[in-house]
Amino acid sequence: MAEIVLKALAHTYSANPQSPEDYAIRQMEHVWHQGGAYALLGPSGCGKSTLLNIISGLLEPSEGDVLFDGQRVNELPPEERNIAQVFQFPVIYDTMTVFDNLAFPLRNINIPGHRITPKVEEVAEILELTPLLKRKAKGLTADEKQKVSMGRGLVRDDVSAILFDEPLTVIDPQLKWKLRRKLKEIHQRFNITMIYVTHDQLEASTFADKIAVMYEGQVVQFGTPQELFETPAHTFVGYFIGSPGMNFLDVHYHAGEVIFADIPLTMPQTFVDAIANSKRSNIKIGIRPEFVNVHASQREGALPARKRQVQDLGTYSIVTFELGGQTFKARLPEGHPEFGDDIYLTFDHDQLGLFVDEYRVEVTS
Repeated sequence: MAEIVLKALAHTYSANPQSPEDYAIRQMEHVWHQGGAYALLGPSGCGKSTLLNIISGLLEPSEGDVLFDGQRVNELPPEERNIAQVFQFPVIYDTMTVFDNLAFPLRNINIPGHRITPKVEEVAEILELTPLLKRKAKGLTADEKQKVSMGRGLVRDDVSAILFDEPLTVIDPQLKWKLRRKLKEIHQRFNITMIYVTHDQLEASTFADKIAVMYEGQVVQFGTPQELFETPAHTFVGYFIGSPGMNFLDVHYHAGEVIFADIPLTMPQTFVDAIANSKRSNIKIGIRPEFVNVHASQREGALPARKRQVQDLGTYSIVTFELGGQTFKARLPEGHPEFGDDIYLTFDHDQLGLFVDEYRVEVTS
């Protein structure tokens, strides 16, 4: 098991990079503490798999260092890092039995036979593979094959970390939840450093204690699922986390008021002061749909808007509305009051976020 430190790390596939946009991984500092359960979350193309391959040794970084327990491992191949990696598609030997697939990593490092069988049986029991041990892998279902692939990473006692690269891509949706919970149980039992790459926020929050959100080659926030939802550090985190994501209003200060699309907003004075004192032009107010209140009639401080769509999702509804020529969303609980096409909006002021140049700015009272 290992603490993994990324120090001034950057990577480019360009022979002659000229700008930050030429880097798949922009320079970063990051620590994965020993024994942690982490997720690396972000959209396709943000650099997740590149970063995972650098950690595993499949790729050498262009700049900076990868440290395992303080030791620089940049040039070490994967087999010398004691890293197990589970990919999107199962990597197993179809002609071998499940037992032999699980035993293969142990035989490969010359573990005595009398120690192999109990270890294989332990891992098979955890992954619910015991009834399949004598079967050839060729005849397994996709989720059974992926469990075997996971087991190959768990069977070795000397593994420093297990890296999962979107491991549930080929799994039936009904089985994904069960496998995510199983991975969580495995982590709690073995206390191995695990890093789980995904573009699915539900997978990330189900598995991980802490999530690193990646955007354009950078980790823009590292925190618990609750922190990412309640206090997103970047507009991308606010938009990407949540269902639906955070609403953002481009605002500016004029004559003592905060203005959005020529509409004066009722804001806490601390926000008004912070926006008035800002020297930047890219200023946004963020509010999650859960904290947008929809009213059927006008009231003090409410903003007139136009309802565009209501999606009834059972326990809640998503209302799409137009305000200042832009569309936004509100998430309302089941049984909310009826309203027509002309609606009036208020925001929970204690749930507002201020973002300058896309990053969150703390507003002190």
